[in-house]
Amino acid sequence: METQQTEHSKPFIGTQIECLNGGFVRLVDYMGNDAAIVQAARVSYGAGTKQVRQDRALIRYLMRHWHTSPFEMVEFKFHVKLPIFVARQWIRHRTANVNEYSGRYSILREEFYLPEPEQVRFQSPTNKQGRADQSLPAEEVAAILDEIVEQQKELYQSYQRLLEKGVARELARINLPVSLYTEWYWKIDLHNLFHFLQLRMDVHAQYEIRVYANAIAEIIKPIVPMAWEAFEDYRLNARSFSANELKLLSQWLPDPDQLSESATAAFNLSKREVQELKEKIAFAKSLAAQLTQHQ
Repeated sequence: METQQTEHSKPFIGTQIECLNGGFVRLVDYMGNDAAIVQAARVSYGAGTKQVRQDRALIRYLMRHWHTSPFEMVEFKFHVKLPIFVARQWIRHRTANVNEYSGRYSILREEFYLPEPEQVRFQSPTNKQGRADQSLPAEEVAAILDEIVEQQKELYQSYQRLLEKGVARELARINLPVSLYTEWYWKIDLHNLFHFLQLRMDVHAQYEIRVYANAIAEIIKPIVPMAWEAFEDYRLNARSFSANELKLLSQWLPDPDQLSESATAAFNLSKREVQELKEKIAFAKSLAAQLTQHQ
């Protein structure tokens, strides 16, 4: 993915990343950055120092403890061009403002998504909503792609014929496939954007929407670097455990008081995080003890 950046009063506005064979994500505008998160949080937490180190610690604390409202003070507005079937998945994230290109008012352009050959795969035998890891034979892939292109051309030609006959645009469009590209402006706050990215950057998400999620991630990282770091550490690369899983894991967890400073320092944990880790271990062991008592 290649990025482009234009001159603007705010840095990073105009940054655009190409997606799939004909789409893109472009940053139209944004409000706030890491400083806005800290500023909002300190309304609740009171006045504090403004050193970068302490701002980072505060943002990480907010993320770690699910204090989400300060992240809502940052907003991003994107211009996105995407296939309709990706848009239908995307719009499931309802905590955003959207205005889409209208096929009732305008003639839809002859622009279709065509998968890359390596993305044409069998249905997964274990995932009912996804594709398998292995691709189809090359000759079969070529035939499938030719068929897709031919159908796209036929359906668009039918659309054009209906328009030439004077059929209303809102009706003429109804047989067009979901591989057709659409465009929209999409505005969302950082808290809800992080939720979108956590789900759509996941390896289990459909490949096509992951491409867009990864592009958005690349655009926002330099704008909110401390918040992004915290998001990676406490959301994107973290996992939660059920009560029963914690009971099982407690068998291998050390005694909280046996955690050495040197061991925790190797993983760059703050003193507060070390204390919280000890509390988590103690909680897991207490769950296991309860289970033992009830047996």
